[in-house]
Amino acid sequence: MKKLFYTLSFALVFASCTGQTKFGEPDINPLQVQKSYDDWYKYQKEHIMLSTDFVALDSNSNTIAKVAFLQELTEGNYIPIRLESDTASLYYQLYKIQPKSDSSIKASIAETAFNEIQNYQKEGEPFPAFSFKDLNGNLITNENLKGKFVVIKCWYIHCAACLKEFPDVNQLASKYKDRNDIVFLSLAEDSPEQLKPFLARKPLSYAVVPNMKTYMNLTLQLNAFPTHFIINKEGFIVKVVSDYKSLEVALDKVSRK
Repeated sequence: MKKLFYTLSFALVFASCTGQTKFGEPDINPLQVQKSYDDWYKYQKEHIMLSTDFVALDSNSNTIAKVAFLQELTEGNYIPIRLESDTASLYYQLYKIQPKSDSSIKASIAETAFNEIQNYQKEGEPFPAFSFKDLNGNLITNENLKGKFVVIKCWYIHCAACLKEFPDVNQLASKYKDRNDIVFLSLAEDSPEQLKPFLARKPLSYAVVPNMKTYMNLTLQLNAFPTHFIINKEGFIVKVVSDYKSLEVALDKVSRK
């Protein structure tokens, strides 16, 4: 009987340990991506999405809250590295920035992390009440959009990053064009006189609302562009992301609910 007890205990402990093995080694040598700013930029662009949902680990492989992880990055002492995983979850771990690494790496990470904290803290809040008219004169309010998912792109004409993703967001809008419960809306800083000729040359497959600079800066308190919001059918912010790739992943997840 005692032998059986020990056998079962060992089996439970083993199962518990193996069940916790959800991540492995870094997917790249953390020293290698710090050789130059270009090395870091290429890596983070292809492998790191701080806007999305991920399991955050400190430098000792302990799980920490996402906001604590981002806060550490704002201090300028760490870089985030993706870990290999045997699950669908993303695992990011903090690794020390080397003293001789390009200072631009530290500055870039700190700025990105700061913006991501601001975005993350908006999630779960009701989207501020609004009543806008788009360039076609259509009235758009939070009341007439209830019962729909709303995807909002915040941008302006002279934002290079905003314009670069036009083909991608247009393709995303096309992908969901048959979903009557998903609306694509954009808020632009610029005036109708600026936007109309610009959009004639470079179309955007979203409804476009002009003159939104004050609203975006003061009401939404945006620090960076582009910024994308996903609002659920009850009018609450479920995701705030800063790039198209994260938007695509988030909308796929939200739209399945």
